[in-house]
Amino acid sequence: MNIYLPLKLLVALLLFCLSFAAKAQNETPKDSISNQQLEEVVISQNKKTFTNTNGNIKIDVANSVYNSIPNTVDLLAKLPTVKLSSDKENITVVGKGNPLIYIDNQKVGINDVNALVPADIKTIEIIQNPSAKYEAEGRSVILITRKFSKKDSFRTEISEVASFKKNYNNYLGFNSSFKKNKFEWKANFNCNRLNPWESHSIDYQIQDADIASKYDVSATTKRKQYVFGGGLFYKINDDDYFSFNVSSRLRTDTFPIDTFTYNKNQNVENNVLTWSDNSSKKNFVNSFLNYSKKIKAINTQLFTGFQYSNFQQNLGSMVENNYNDTEFDLAQNRNQKFNVDVFSGRIDLEKKFKNEMNLEYGGLYSTAKSKSDTDIFDFEKNENTALNYDFKEENSAAYTQLSGKIKKISFSAGLRVENTNVSGKYRTDASPLIDKNYTNIFPKVQFSMAIDSTKNISLNYAKSISRPNYSSLSNVAVYINPYFIYASNINLGPTFNNEISSTFQYNDKSVKVSYYQNKNPVYNSFLYDKNQNIMTFKDINFDKESGLSLDFELPFTYKFWTTTNSMVFIFEKIEDPSAEFLDSKPYLYYYSNNEFKLPKEYTFVLSFWGLTEQKKGVFERNPRFVVDMALSKTFLKKWNCTLSCNNVFKNVVETEEFTINDTSSRARYVVDAHEISISVKYSFGKIKNTEFKEKNVDENSDRIR
Repeated sequence: MNIYLPLKLLVALLLFCLSFAAKAQNETPKDSISNQQLEEVVISQNKKTFTNTNGNIKIDVANSVYNSIPNTVDLLAKLPTVKLSSDKENITVVGKGNPLIYIDNQKVGINDVNALVPADIKTIEIIQNPSAKYEAEGRSVILITRKFSKKDSFRTEISEVASFKKNYNNYLGFNSSFKKNKFEWKANFNCNRLNPWESHSIDYQIQDADIASKYDVSATTKRKQYVFGGGLFYKINDDDYFSFNVSSRLRTDTFPIDTFTYNKNQNVENNVLTWSDNSSKKNFVNSFLNYSKKIKAINTQLFTGFQYSNFQQNLGSMVENNYNDTEFDLAQNRNQKFNVDVFSGRIDLEKKFKNEMNLEYGGLYSTAKSKSDTDIFDFEKNENTALNYDFKEENSAAYTQLSGKIKKISFSAGLRVENTNVSGKYRTDASPLIDKNYTNIFPKVQFSMAIDSTKNISLNYAKSISRPNYSSLSNVAVYINPYFIYASNINLGPTFNNEISSTFQYNDKSVKVSYYQNKNPVYNSFLYDKNQNIMTFKDINFDKESGLSLDFELPFTYKFWTTTNSMVFIFEKIEDPSAEFLDSKPYLYYYSNNEFKLPKEYTFVLSFWGLTEQKKGVFERNPRFVVDMALSKTFLKKWNCTLSCNNVFKNVVETEEFTINDTSSRARYVVDAHEISISVKYSFGKIKNTEFKEKNVDENSDRIR
């Protein structure tokens, strides 16, 4: 792609917007100059969409163009340093890996995010250095705060979004809030009809076995999706409350997959067309029950909560193969089921002292049980294979944290102890394949010193853990062609991280330097079965990873133009004995969001982000450059219309190269990201501020997928 053309167009567009707005501001209508008496004076203040505090970015979703985005996962992908995987199942923060995700005070996962509508969101904050009050898993936090009310009132929103990607997608939503006296109630329902398209290819060679293979796969999905939920909050008195919340997402997919494969095994060459008829159901439900009480005798706030989550997935596939342009023959009938139930309970106590000290302590217990059932009938071999795998994990945790301020120095020091007991076995086996019991200690320390009223410097150290999600620990596998499958890995272990960082803040601008080391990081790998001539692609634990980053956050405002800019210089190095070390060089991530307040209450947003070529030791990835635009207008105070164009220049190709286990590979992913959408939202009633409270119960809910 010629980079100069997009840059020229961007500059021209910016100059046009600037000149247009400046001209409009300087023009004064003749009718406005008169001696008429002023009946009312209204003082208004433009609220910033982005704010920066010590490198933590906070986004005002409710009062910006972002509330028109049809789903929360796509909304997160538009935020600085946040990246979304091509299958939209994995969220990362640049230089930080997978973040913890919170909705209010509850730790959640990708399914909860999919079950949350953007119209229900007040703010989103990207916390780069989470304190010990957040659990040990994760090096950063995405905190989503929802909108609720203090006063007796109600608000209802009805929204319709028409999205034009490669195929047409439609989002219809209903969101309502009601508060009367001590009761507050919320409900939402969304009906989505989606047609996502995806395509990717992998070209790989096994040098020692003299094997070369390449496949191209594409699929168009017809998806029916229902997202709904409700919550009840009862305020007993000023300090005590009770709350209950439930959310769910029901999804059915039908997706025929077409694959062309070339395979050369020594002197034998085959061209294979693979067609599979697939149907899938993914149902998720999550519920919370929370109670908070102030123990006045010891001036301590008590919180206790319970949480139950369930995720079910059924996948059925009928596969046919056509070798060398002959005819299609049935290959396999695959039926796979996965179910996971997670229950957890926790207790937290918080005591505040008169000398600005704050002591927090508590404990948690959670248990997760999953079942993976696979039934495969092979037509070519005329045999049936049944695999039934059960997994169980128990986590117990206790923590304490002390925070406060001594003169100009604010501090937070915490310690968390976690015990994990894991077992996994096939039902036909007498003894478990997986049997682990380990205990770890996770310290977190943060110091912050105010130099003066405009400058601040902080120092952070944290040890954390990242555990695989439950689906990754199953025996689920996806058939691509006769020579290639994607599989989960029941032997995956957790990743341990140590990180130290320092941030300097000057007004709303900041610079941060950080260094981290990972033990047992998780990445993709190849495993070749010579007897069956099948390549398996799955996640494994690598040996180690280290990285150094320099992060600049540079927001500023000039008249009607507000811009937020992020620049992150990153040097990462991944190492493993099974992988060939290619090269490791620094790369740059950059992000810019530009908001223009135009006349007649129009808002125009131009944002872009990019990555230079990434060389991380084992993996090499291509550069990216993506531009998004949006124009928003509110009519009659109740109608909001937004026209958006995402990935304007259709930069949709992602590539990745690596060599592992004597297998060299080049993968190419085509992302269905070019989109034009029209959003119309009608709202009535009024809600102000927030009273609704909830707190995290399950610290592993992000792993339910």
